[in-house]
Parts: sequence; structure tokens; C-alpha cells
Amino acid sequence: MPLTLLECDKPIPEREKHTYIKKSGECIVPMCNVQTTPGDLTERGCTYAGCMGVVGGPVKDVIHLVHGPIGCAFYTWGGGRRQNLSDNQEFHRKYCFSTSMQEANIIFGGEQKLHKAILEAYERFPDVNGVFVYATCVIGLIGDDINNVCKQASKEIGVPVIPFSCEGFRGVSQSLGHHIANDVIFEHIVDTKEPDEVTPYDINIIGDYNIQGDLWIIAPLFEAMGLRILCTFTGNASIDDLAMAHRAKLNVMHCQRSTPYICELMEEKYEVPYMPVSLFGIEQTSKALRDVAAFFGLGDKAEEVIESEVAKILPEIEYYKEQLRGKRVFIYQGAPRAWHWIKLMEELGMEVIGAATTFGHTDDYEKIIERIGDGALVIDNPNSVELREILIGYKPDLFISGLKEKFLAYKLGVAFVNGHSYERGPYAVYSGFLKFAKDIHTTINHPVWKLIEGRA
Repeated sequence: MPLTLLECDKPIPEREKHTYIKKSGECIVPMCNVQTTPGDLTERGCTYAGCMGVVGGPVKDVIHLVHGPIGCAFYTWGGGRRQNLSDNQEFHRKYCFSTSMQEANIIFGGEQKLHKAILEAYERFPDVNGVFVYATCVIGLIGDDINNVCKQASKEIGVPVIPFSCEGFRGVSQSLGHHIANDVIFEHIVDTKEPDEVTPYDINIIGDYNIQGDLWIIAPLFEAMGLRILCTFTGNASIDDLAMAHRAKLNVMHCQRSTPYICELMEEKYEVPYMPVSLFGIEQTSKALRDVAAFFGLGDKAEEVIESEVAKILPEIEYYKEQLRGKRVFIYQGAPRAWHWIKLMEELGMEVIGAATTFGHTDDYEKIIERIGDGALVIDNPNSVELREILIGYKPDLFISGLKEKFLAYKLGVAFVNGHSYERGPYAVYSGFLKFAKDIHTTINHPVWKLIEGRA
């Protein structure tokens, strides 16, 4: 059986179940979406991170109030979440709101402090259209009734105050936070407002968070085909956009890990079908445009857009493909990008020698194993010690991962691209693919690597 145990994992042999070497003709899914093994120095985020940091935080016209110790509020725009852009530059991503729970509050309860914080925040920023309140671990432990507090505060200030019970300890990773945010937004916001008009060509873009402006290059492609984007979930979204999402004719689902929940709920209640797509690279983006166009009978329009966009980038892509051909890459992403980007590497002539996710589910690993080549490593939720052994042993020419792994790669002399919040993005669709290729080429061929002694 091609499950394997890394040398560094001998003290925690349970990790063998999470580590797989791809063998032709079989599909063994590594153990995933389970509690982290004790002793494993996990790279995962928590439920709160998935709820606030991924899904809720990009909503641009609400106060994002963290109910908990001030340390939890650090995970906002000043830390790792600076990449979710919006056109509300005067407010969104400029402020951090927290109840800053102290010892006395934890002993005697924090409901009064939360109520006061909501009113005070709204008094200072009366132009917002809502308040999102996120419960952290300590709130779940002391039992504050945030639902009641938010309900009362909403009556007083006159805008929605919406509680998210996303205590960090609740799930095995940030993945549960995505689910909670989907459910809460569906329950409290969707179908609370009607659009001024509807058209037969209204769509929602679900599961794109406008990382470094991804949506701003995605949207024009669909609009050029004659479609209207009614709502984005949740990149650059307002609370009113989300409120009208139920009137779309199709949900175009980009992130297939953080948003299938709301797509399924909308299909069940409002009969809005959803279509999973990938909007990275030439092949996948073109397929996505064709599939969406076919739903609306706009196939000719799609072909015009595809032909025009591909023509703009193809000569340069061919250049980078020639330069990168045969280079070896290891991909470690949250979940779907790990399998989305295997295709991108193939388009650039590169070989994917390994793939991993932080919070992937069984269906994510099935897609990875289907796409990756024989002999490649597939590992669930690798920690930094495992990553060090992989980078030294497998010697990739490129490591694609997130901010937490950046300096480990640099110390080992491995070229690195930030696939989480990007280097010089956006990276989506055609023009973004060209930027991605440029960044890969730049980092692999940078002369600094020649100066590092003992490069991996």
C-alpha cells in the first residue's frame, strides 16, 4: 500500500494515514478533515478564521466586530487578510473592531460589553449598513448569548446586527467556519431585499473573495457575454447585494470548498441552480465561460470573448512555457487551488511532484489524485517539519503556498510564490494567468538562489 510515513513523523505514526504516494490505477484518499493528531504542529487556521477571515470579512459595508480577547482580532486586515480588495476604500479594511475581553469580563460575562461595543462602533461609523459579530473561543466557553444581544442592539441602531457563532475550537479546521458563515448569511441576509429589476441573464459569482482584484478581471468576461452580475459572495459585496442574491438565474461557484453550502441552500429554497467552475488558466477559464454561456444560450458570445482574451496573452504564455518546461513544483494550498493549479502548471509545461491542502475534504483529494502524476506525493495538512523534509528530499524548483510557509522556503533556498494572497496579482482568468506565469518565472530564475549556501 503506497501510504508512507515521513522520517520526521516516526514519533507520530498516525501521520502515515495522511500521506500518500500516487500509484497508477488506484485512488487512495489520505485521511483528511479530521482532528489534528496530538503532537502535530499543524498549519491550520480555526473555525473563526474561516468564518471571519475568509467569508465574512470581505463584505465591505459592515462593521466586523470580534467578540473576544484582542489577540483574536489581530487576524484581520493588518495581518494576513489584506488582500480582499473592495471599492469602499474609506472604510473597508481600514479599521479593526474588538470587544477586547479582559479577565473580569470572562469571569462575569461579556454580554454588556458586547452590547456597548456595538452601539459605540455604530455611533462612530453611522454610514455602515450592518454589524457582523464573530464569537471566539472564550465566548463559547463562558456562554455569552450573542444572539440575544445582537437582536436587541439591532432594534436600537436600526441596521442588521448578525451573530456568527464561530468559536475557533468548534471544527477541525477553518472549513467549518466557511460552513457557518454560509448558513448565517443565508438565514439572516438572503431574501431580505428585492432588486429594482431582474433580467433573464442575472448571475451570482459565488466563492470569490476579490483577492488582489480577481473579481475585477473576472466580471468583465461574463459581462462581455451579456450577463449581469447581481451579487458576489463575498468579494467586494455589500450587505444589500447579498440580500438580493436569491433572484439570480444561476450561481457560478468558483471556490468549491468554502461555498457549496449556500449554493445548495439556494437551489433547495429558491430553485437557483449552481455550476462549479475554475477561473484559473486558459483551459479551465475557457471551459467555465463556455459552460455558463451554454446555460444561457450565449455560446457565440463566449467564443468571441475567449478568442479575444487568449490572443492577448498567448505569445507571452508560450514564452514562459518554454522557459519553465520541466520545472518541478510542490503545491500546498487551502483546498481547491491545490487541484485547480495542477492544471495551470501543466499549461506552463511544469511537473507537479506533490500537492497538499490545509483543510481539504475527500472530494478535494479525489480531484488532486485524478490530476496528479504517478509517484507524486499527496499529503493532508502538512506541518512545517514535514514541509522541511519534503522540500529537502523532493527538491522542487518551486514551492507554491501561503504566507506562513514563505520563509521556510527561503531558508532552504527554494523558489516560492504566494498562492494564498499572491505576489503581484490578480491571478484569475486570462490576464491573471499571465501575471502568475511572470511571477513564477521571476522567482525561479532570480540570481539570489545562487548565493545561498546549501540550497535544498
